[in-house]
Amino acid sequence: MSRIGRMPITVPAGVEVTVAEGNVVTVKGPKGTLTKQLHPAMVIEQNGAEITVKRPSDAKEHRSLHGLTRSLLHNMVVGVHETYKKELEINGVGYRAAKEGKNLVMNLGYSHPVTVPEEDGITIEVPAPNKIVIIGCDKQQVGQFAAEVREKRPPEPYKGKGIKYVDEVIRRKVGKTGAKK
Repeated sequence: MSRIGRMPITVPAGVEVTVAEGNVVTVKGPKGTLTKQLHPAMVIEQNGAEITVKRPSDAKEHRSLHGLTRSLLHNMVVGVHETYKKELEINGVGYRAAKEGKNLVMNLGYSHPVTVPEEDGITIEVPAPNKIVIIGCDKQQVGQFAAEVREKRPPEPYKGKGIKYVDEVIRRKVGKTGAKK
């Protein structure tokens, strides 16, 4: 039995979960609403404030989908209750970010400023010129958007210049040594 798949999901107060036919799950909460089509073979049962995911058989496909379905459902419940957040840090002389309207404008050492528009369901905050915070309900969407922003100037290994996650550790390389005589 899947260790993750068999754990029940507790639904906090203020969050409403509805499961339609074909395993279309809608989760409404104070921070937003998420709808996702989960695999139709999985059995999703709701007992009061608890949701359990069961698999119809021990076939390899059903075993692999068991934990995945439970994790996706849990991430939806947590997302509409608390939201997900990714923090990015900009390192480099003259590198900075600013928010203009609904756009994130970054100076990253190119000949032009890099502009990234804010997507639906995602909020961008710039608390400092070298810090970007991406907030949203959908864990996958927040992570994907953060990866796309980081991709504009990934950190390089010699000086560490670029955009990195706050908790990311950059493996540094030693630069050139002086000429040997």
